[in-house]
Amino acid sequence: MIRFIIPLIAVMLFFLEPAFSLFSPIEIGGERYTLVPRFVIVYLIFMAIYINRRQAIIYGIVLGLLYDMFHIDIIGLYAFLYPSICFIAALIIRQIHRHIGTAMMLALFLIVVLEILSYFFASLLSLTSIGFNEFITGRLAPTMIANSIFVGMFGWFFKNLIYKRVLQGQGESL
Repeated sequence: MIRFIIPLIAVMLFFLEPAFSLFSPIEIGGERYTLVPRFVIVYLIFMAIYINRRQAIIYGIVLGLLYDMFHIDIIGLYAFLYPSICFIAALIIRQIHRHIGTAMMLALFLIVVLEILSYFFASLLSLTSIGFNEFITGRLAPTMIANSIFVGMFGWFFKNLIYKRVLQGQGESL
């Protein structure tokens, strides 16, 4: 049963992202702030850290393509970025300890990388007209605050769930 939980949670997070996007943008003191939920990439990063890089990259390609098809008009951007972020996570975690705190900080750092890369790509194609300073204050900072709360709430759950799946897989192979 737990074998189906990993993909089920990935799909569930994929469909929850747009629901949480409905809370954005918010206006505080006359300023507009855009919160972008990045639940799927956080989950993929935890998969890359605690399961294996190959499986996380495959999920990244599939979910990235789905994200491209349903949320943006350009096919291939997130299909490239999601697996790339998973690959980077797997490379970095080889050099440091797989502690849950380290995994959470790495996930937040890689969300920053994803946001900046997607901003630069949108700027390159003239899909956005906001400046970099406005991007930092109006989108990146609120996105990081919202995703920090998500990582703090669900990081431990993801780690334990993935560990149970890995242990089950090891038990089946014996």
